[in-house]
Order: sequence, then structure tokens, then C-alpha cells
Amino acid sequence: MAFSLRLRRQSRLLEVVFDEGEGYALTFEYLRVMSPSAEVRGHGPGQEVLQVRKEHVAITQVEPVGHYAVRLHFDDGHNSGLYSWAFLKDLGRQREKYWQSYVDRLARFAVERVAGAPHAGPGEALPGKPA
Repeated sequence: MAFSLRLRRQSRLLEVVFDEGEGYALTFEYLRVMSPSAEVRGHGPGQEVLQVRKEHVAITQVEPVGHYAVRLHFDDGHNSGLYSWAFLKDLGRQREKYWQSYVDRLARFAVERVAGAPHAGPGEALPGKPA
């Protein structure tokens, strides 16, 4: 379970710290393109929808869903994914691998990221926390 969530709007990061002290600062773009929603993931293997031009997306609201997840509301209207604590922890732990896979998919479809986009990449482990 997450111990704390902190939305850092100016730096476009969601800080997630778990009970055991593990924590990550994940970029809004990374959270948006990795959304667990069916709109992004599809309803089965091979049905994923590549998310593009999300470099400047912002999170406008973090809504608790029971004791197991949050719903992130993005300024592009997306809000259908439930980010469980386990999913957020996995996004943090696997951030480099998942981000590289995303960048590789963009390249396969000849989609370039917006030059000079803020906080490119998936984010980072929080200092002093095990990653």
C-alpha cells in the first residue's frame, strides 16, 4: 500500500512512497502513456493503442479508489485507468524497461517526441529509498 502520494504539478511528477519506504517520482507523461485502462491497453494482447503527443499532459486530480488504487485525471480528458498500488510499484521498479519499450514503439511507427518536452523519461527512484 502507498504510504504517501504527492502531486508536484510544476515539475510534472507524481511522488509515490510505499509503506516499506520504497519510492518513485514518476512523470505525468509516463503515467499517461502506461495507463492501465482498456483505452490504452486494449482488451487483450496486440490490442494496445500507442499513446502519442502526451509530452505536456498534466494530472489535474488524484482520486482515491478504496484502499487499493487511485484514479488519475489528466488534462487531456483521460481518467479511466485505475492505478493500483501494485501497478504503481511495478511502474516504478520497471520504469527504464517500460520507457525504453515505449520509445522503441514510437520509433517503429516513425513518431518523434516533441523536442524540448519537459521531464522526458519515466522518472526516478526517490533519494534514500531502495529502488
